[in-house]
Amino acid sequence: MGEEVARREFSREDRARYRLKVRQCLDVFAEMLRAARFDVERPMTGLEIELNLVDEAAEPAMRNADVLAAIADPDFQTELGQFNVEINVAPRRLADDGTAGFEQHVRASLNAAEQKARTVGAHMVMIGILPTLRREHLTLESLSANPRYALLNEQIFATRGEDLDIRIDGVDRLAVTTDTIAPEAACTSTQFHLQVSPAQFAAYWNAAQTIAGVQVALGANAPFLFGKELWRETRIPLFEQATDTRPEEIKAQGVRPRVWFGERWITSVFDLFEENVRYFPALLPVCDDDDPAQTLARGDTPKLTELRLHNGTIYRWNRPVYDVVHERPHLRVENRVLPAGPTVVDTIANGAFYFGTVRMLAESDRPLWSQMSFSAAEENFHSCARHGIDATVYWPGLGNLPVTELVLRRLLPMAHEGLDQWGVGSSERDRLLRIIEQRCLTGRNGAAWQVETLHALEDNNNLDRRSALREVLKRYIEHMHENIPVHEWPV
Repeated sequence: MGEEVARREFSREDRARYRLKVRQCLDVFAEMLRAARFDVERPMTGLEIELNLVDEAAEPAMRNADVLAAIADPDFQTELGQFNVEINVAPRRLADDGTAGFEQHVRASLNAAEQKARTVGAHMVMIGILPTLRREHLTLESLSANPRYALLNEQIFATRGEDLDIRIDGVDRLAVTTDTIAPEAACTSTQFHLQVSPAQFAAYWNAAQTIAGVQVALGANAPFLFGKELWRETRIPLFEQATDTRPEEIKAQGVRPRVWFGERWITSVFDLFEENVRYFPALLPVCDDDDPAQTLARGDTPKLTELRLHNGTIYRWNRPVYDVVHERPHLRVENRVLPAGPTVVDTIANGAFYFGTVRMLAESDRPLWSQMSFSAAEENFHSCARHGIDATVYWPGLGNLPVTELVLRRLLPMAHEGLDQWGVGSSERDRLLRIIEQRCLTGRNGAAWQVETLHALEDNNNLDRRSALREVLKRYIEHMHENIPVHEWPV
């Protein structure tokens, strides 16, 4: 969820000072881009996974403070809800055993953390939305103790001026009203980070946007919310609505949402940061005392704290990241479209498909986005969130076709070549991309398995919806720990 801030009240003077400071940061950022001061020699990749906590009955466990104390590992951090934690995996290069290294590290870390979580009565689950979540689990009291979350809640509702209406029409229909951002905590995701140079950034971001829908279709894992079967990746519309600062009248005026796919292809990373400053008022107007222009002038690297904090409150599905490591600045594309789970190996396979495909698209002689409207990419994204692996998408040169056919015919060969260019070993490449291939051939991802299992339990075991969802989650957790790809899970 971003950097911690101390809880406080914000005055008009705070907001005016912050606006000036963030614009100053933007000017300094532009100067840094012109001077080519960025770390580009050994591009790294990174991974974050948000996790849910449940008790022995597979109900949400509001124990993240106790769990984090028991784990005592700085790689694990708090998240929005008391039933959430996040693991931040150390960055590494993809070449040679990079993907295998990610898998081994995540499995070892999660297994160790699970053992310690059990000592305080909790278990960890990688899933897009917990099937057993109910409305009473998502209240102001269920937010984590980190002051940032209380501040965000206050500022979003102060900006909005009224309660949030969440409306999702899927297989079932959901209509709820909430006076807190706690429903956002239902959304647990996987985030892939890819370090790129300033010159490459626009191509890689545009490429990531073109395949965002395909990623969601392949990886969908959140079909239920509050006992209802909704979209195959319900996390997408829920997250878009649960942090919306706009009342209806402001929406009607065309004001942009803070959870945003975007509206155009870009030519520079500067375009995205400039849009942040131009379109979005501050939610957390906290300033430090550093003068970024003076820092740059004396040859040091500016932190650009306000620009980064502001960027952290605008939830693009592919977000630009400016960061400083060992006094060297770098840029990353943060890919945020995928849910958590179902298993570690499924997660790493999703990453292999993304990293391979996005490289080939970004470095193509004829960019795909020169042949495809931005609105078509956005329509693909929401169609894939609604229908999952059964979605139909638009693709230049192929027209409208099943997403599985697009992946098998066009994108898997592209991903193979892209992973070769990253230096991933051939056996590792084939192992991971075979998982994506089999998902397409079987039509089974996490969401499909959950829905199929639920209906089997309801139809064959005469279980009511709540009992069936609890059983779905218990079986899911068993398979998750086996680390067998989801397309092989029995129903």
